Amino acid sequence: MERLGGLDAAFLYFETPSMHMHVCGLLVLDTSKVEGGYSFERIRQMLLERHPLMPAMSRKLVVPPLNFGRPHWIKDPDFDIDYHLRRIAVPAPGGDHELAELAGDIASRPLDRAHPLWEMWVVENLQDDKIAIFAKMHHSTIDGISGANMMVYLFDLEAEPEAPPEIPDDLAPERMPSSFEMLGRGALEALVRPFEIARLIPATVSRLGSVLMTTGQRRGQGMAAPFAAPRTSFNGAVTPHRTVAFTEVQIEDVKTVKDSLGVKVNDVVTAVVGGALRRHLQARDELPEKSLISAIPVSVQGETAGSEGMTKISVMFSSLMTDVADPVERLQAIAETNIKAKEVHKMVGADTLMKWADHAAPNTFSLAARLYSSLRLSERHPVVHNLIISNVPGPPIPLFMAGARLVGLYPLGPIMEGAGLNITVLSNEDRIGFGFIACRELMPELWELAEAIPAELAELVKAVSGRVPQAKEAPALPG
Repeated sequence: MERLGGLDAAFLYFETPSMHMHVCGLLVLDTSKVEGGYSFERIRQMLLERHPLMPAMSRKLVVPPLNFGRPHWIKDPDFDIDYHLRRIAVPAPGGDHELAELAGDIASRPLDRAHPLWEMWVVENLQDDKIAIFAKMHHSTIDGISGANMMVYLFDLEAEPEAPPEIPDDLAPERMPSSFEMLGRGALEALVRPFEIARLIPATVSRLGSVLMTTGQRRGQGMAAPFAAPRTSFNGAVTPHRTVAFTEVQIEDVKTVKDSLGVKVNDVVTAVVGGALRRHLQARDELPEKSLISAIPVSVQGETAGSEGMTKISVMFSSLMTDVADPVERLQAIAETNIKAKEVHKMVGADTLMKWADHAAPNTFSLAARLYSSLRLSERHPVVHNLIISNVPGPPIPLFMAGARLVGLYPLGPIMEGAGLNITVLSNEDRIGFGFIACRELMPELWELAEAIPAELAELVKAVSGRVPQAKEAPALPG
């Protein structure tokens, strides 16, 4: 039995009927060269054999009586693979839009907390001998990095691997804790909480004071400030309904721009998204004078050793420079502000968010989240941020599942109250996949935004054509 980390538990507390805290992944597989042909049963058998390698797939929540204390994970004694693995077909003609429509419908439904918090849908009837896997997993069990790591067990490096992964022997179910035990643990948490909060306050105030002193409000002087974002049509109270779109670009094109201007891949990705949003809002005559601001999850897996939980992230805010018309100027401004934003984020501390999340009171935070949602309070105060953008490195080599080759990989993160758009980016071999998910009522024309991504990157490539790549600084010699 394992207690949830504070941030893991917070994702449960903040979930409402309209704000689902699961993350999704859309994987497209080419079955044309599968030995013996595609078989749903082969995928089922693979998952049945390998799920023990991924503990998150076979453990369920145990919630203390009256929510008194943080929940725990326990191996599900009644685990049923057929509850989690579903099979469905898209209508003809089985193209990207039909697949995205189905994905949006599946993403619109919350996960059942009586079972391990994941589903995997095998989508058949796609064009060109393809199938898709639509995976849905609660954010309390996974973040971007741990999700990418799970692919190690789900995929093979060859279509027909010689030796499958070794399965551990100890798969016995765990003992369910008694109500008395859970209440005792909850009481201990409640006793130590005031003392731990008292220790956190001075350090947090000191860090925030330093941030306020060093963060400028003008462009290029620091991290973008939350609650300073302009309001757009997709910034409002969200509904349970989701819409999905996806696209991809060539990594080589991104690297061409990166090398020409001496910036980072993440800067180019952010600038491409900012340019696509500018195009989209201009076409609708909705472009604000102020730049849009994105919240960017930052993995702190390597900086929080020893802390509880699966989800280890922090957040920084970044200006998308949507008020800058020239694409090269926009990219250079984003690169400059991102350097300052990372400095500010480091000043705040990688573990600050996680430490405060450790002291979230379940009933209080759950009630607050539901009231905030039902009263549509996100529409009554300044916009915190316009959208979430997440960029995670993916597999640089070919991968196979049940003999089928992975040819498309599109991640989809959660959307938040007041910010009804999430764009998650993940590389795959020589491509970069962009997954878009939004509140259907706030942003029904999501494909228009997705289709602006390749056009915006093409404009950047054209703008840097003929430039001499900027040399990287040579490392300083010792002495």
